[in-house]
Amino acid sequence: PTEIVFTIRSGIHFQDGSALTPEDVVYSVRRITNPAFKSPQLSQFDQITGAEVSGPNEVTLSTKTPYPVLLAQLVKLSIVPKAYVEKLGDTAFNQAPMGSGPYKLENWQHGVQSILVANDGYWGGKPPFARVVFRVVPQVATRVADLRSGIADIVQQITPDDAEALKSDHTVKVLATPTERTGYLFINAQWGPGKDVRVRQAIAMAIDRDGLISALLGGYGKPVNIMLTPASFGYTPDVPGWSYDPKKAKALIKEAGAEGAVLPFLTSPAYPQNMIQAIQQMLNQVGLKVEIHQVDQPTYLRDRQGTPENAGSLGFGLWSCACQDADGTIWPLFHSGSIWSKYANPEFDKAVDAARQTLDEKLRLADYKTAFEILHRDVPGIGLYQADALYAARQQLQWTPTPNEAFFIMDMSWK
Repeated sequence: PTEIVFTIRSGIHFQDGSALTPEDVVYSVRRITNPAFKSPQLSQFDQITGAEVSGPNEVTLSTKTPYPVLLAQLVKLSIVPKAYVEKLGDTAFNQAPMGSGPYKLENWQHGVQSILVANDGYWGGKPPFARVVFRVVPQVATRVADLRSGIADIVQQITPDDAEALKSDHTVKVLATPTERTGYLFINAQWGPGKDVRVRQAIAMAIDRDGLISALLGGYGKPVNIMLTPASFGYTPDVPGWSYDPKKAKALIKEAGAEGAVLPFLTSPAYPQNMIQAIQQMLNQVGLKVEIHQVDQPTYLRDRQGTPENAGSLGFGLWSCACQDADGTIWPLFHSGSIWSKYANPEFDKAVDAARQTLDEKLRLADYKTAFEILHRDVPGIGLYQADALYAARQQLQWTPTPNEAFFIMDMSWK
C-alpha cells in the first residue's frame, strides 16, 4: 500500500487551548516535506508525497512506494498549530514554539537554558514535575560537579572515567544502556588514496576495535561486525567484520603502492579527539600518514556533505536515526543519492532501495544482508562499536534509558 489512513484522536488541545484538528496534522506534514522549508529532518519524511484530510477525524498520507519505516519516522514529527504558525511566521514560531505535549516552553535563552512548565491540559495525564530546566553545560567535569552539588538532578554524556568515579558516591547513580548509535569510520571512496579498495580494506584491518573500547570507552560499548547495531531492524550477525590484522594491512598498503600516502582526517570539536588520535596512530603504524584537520562544526558539516574533494579521506562519527531501522543508517551514509555518501555502487543502491519499498520483513532482511555483504567488500566505511549512552542521576530519580536515547520527562518520576 502507498496510502495510510490515520484516525486523529479527538479532545486534544494545543497549549493555548485551541483544538488539534486533522487540518493541523496535514499542515504539519506538508510544512516539513516542503523542500523550500529546508527542514534538517526532510530526509526522514521525503518518501511522503501527499497529505489530505479524508474525513472528520481522518488524515490520509501517500508515499512514493510502500514505505516500511514510515511509522517509526512519524514518531519524530511534531504537530504544530496551523493558525498560530501562519500568524507568527516560521522564524517567530521557532523562537516561541507551541505544541500539544505535556510541557510548555516558558523561557528560552539560546545556548544557555530552556525552562519548561507543566501543561495542565495535557491529554495523556498529569506531568510528573511542575517545572523542568534544561541547561547547556559543555564541560563534562562541570556537569558532574553540578550533579554532585545538587544543582543538577540528571546529566548526560558523561565519560567512562566519570561513570566509574561516581559509582562510589551513594547520592547518585550511573545509568547506562546500549544504543542504536554506531561508532564508525568514514572512508572516502571517491577521492584520494581511498579510491583504491585495497587501501580501504587495509584501513579496516588496521583498526583494533577491542582496544579502542577497552582503552577509551572503559568497556562501555561492544564491537560491531557491520555498520549497524543489534538494536536496529536489519542487523545481521551473518556478515563477517574485518579482523584486526596489521600485518595484512601493511602488505595491502605496500601492494597498493600507498606507503606514506597522506589521508586528511576531517573532524570537529564535536567528536572525541582521543578516539580520532588513536585511529590516527593505528593507521600510521601500517604505513599511512594520517593528518587530522579539525574545523568548526558548521564547516565540518559543509565539507563532509559537500564534494568528495572537500570531505577528507577519513571521518569519525556516531550515527543514529532514532528509527531503529537499517534504512536510517546505511541509506544516508552510503546510498549514491545521499549528500553524506562518498561512494557509489548500483548493486548496493538497488538492495537498499528494495528494502525501503516492501513491507515484507523477510525480503527486507535479505536485501539488507546483501547490502552489508557489498559494504564489507567495498569498505566505504567501517562499523567500530555499538555505543552505550551514559547518564548520571540523583538516587531518587526513577528512569530507564532506552536504545533510541529518547529523553522523555513523562517517563521519569521521584522515588
